[in-house]
Amino acid sequence: MNKEKTHLSIRMGKELHDKFQWVAQYEGRSMSGQILYLIQQCIRNFEKEHGPIPEDKEP
Repeated sequence: MNKEKTHLSIRMGKELHDKFQWVAQYEGRSMSGQILYLIQQCIRNFEKEHGPIPEDKEP
């Protein structure tokens, strides 16, 4: 697995931002940490259903 870090920027409305920030704080995470947690959860669920995602192929 590549340990290099990349940057992801997203736009969202203020209400969604504020609610997401509230959820992240409730869960004891930063907003960035909460996003990473949700992405990892999404990938785990996908791989559970479809098998491992190959690192060297396009979808």
